[in-house]
Amino acid sequence: MTPLVELQHIEIHGHSVGYRSGGSGPVIVLIHGMAGSSATWRLVMPVLAEHFTVVAPDLVGHGESEKPRGDYSLGAFASGVRDLLLALGHERATFVGQSLGGGVAMQFAYQFPERCERLVLVSSGGLGDEVNVLLRLLALPGAELVLPLACTNWLHDAGVRVAGWAAKIGLHTSPHLTELWQSYGSLADAKTRTAFVHTLRSVVDVTGQRVSAADRLYLAAEVPTLIIWGDHDSIIPLEQGRAAHSAIPGSRLEIFEGTGHFPHCEHPDRFCNVLIEFMNTTSPSTTSASQWRDRMLARST
Repeated sequence: MTPLVELQHIEIHGHSVGYRSGGSGPVIVLIHGMAGSSATWRLVMPVLAEHFTVVAPDLVGHGESEKPRGDYSLGAFASGVRDLLLALGHERATFVGQSLGGGVAMQFAYQFPERCERLVLVSSGGLGDEVNVLLRLLALPGAELVLPLACTNWLHDAGVRVAGWAAKIGLHTSPHLTELWQSYGSLADAKTRTAFVHTLRSVVDVTGQRVSAADRLYLAAEVPTLIIWGDHDSIIPLEQGRAAHSAIPGSRLEIFEGTGHFPHCEHPDRFCNVLIEFMNTTSPSTTSASQWRDRMLARST
């Protein structure tokens, strides 16, 4: 029987938070990218839930979680994930983050090291300056005035219809384009669009990514770390994944050939196999906050 992964809701701090959960066993948290939602994991959640407890939140401002006027920084997202896990009764987990979600996962490990058993970075943000030029342009002042004109339900629905017609004659949209189109479609909603702009500007400006964990990756030395990247990623270059692999002792790097920014959608079977193998061949980190502090202080001397 396929594990249940339907969307659920829980109220935290007076706000409704959407999430999907299923399975049993060690906990894996799947964190989506910018303008995405927990639905991005739809192709891998059923398989993973046969082996683990899987939790996939809609980050605040995304999907069906509320979109309040507030803090959309990586730190706020990490705290929100921590609060959701505590509300669901989970103390510790392995964190899998894609794109923005990778930055959130790293921030979580930084803020709450005692709660992070393993770290999996998938086409992750927060590892270097370079990022797709469109994201840099959307971070410019005034972009919020242009987005309502470009992101409409009419245009998104027309694209969906065209894709449907093409499928009937045997032409299928690639999973990469499907994910991009779903993200684009979410921006037709005004509150989602506002949250997207706040989130984007917290991590990207016209020069590139504003937030980088590169100077703190040494802290992950005792946290089992897996890095997954597509060699055709046009949003965040593979070179950043290679650099992170070199900076984190003992980390593993899996490069998906012919793959773009969404390895979990483009090659879900391989993604699941790699992640399951990683889980089965590594032991959870037992790093405490005091050990984290000691490692940090030793680095500075």
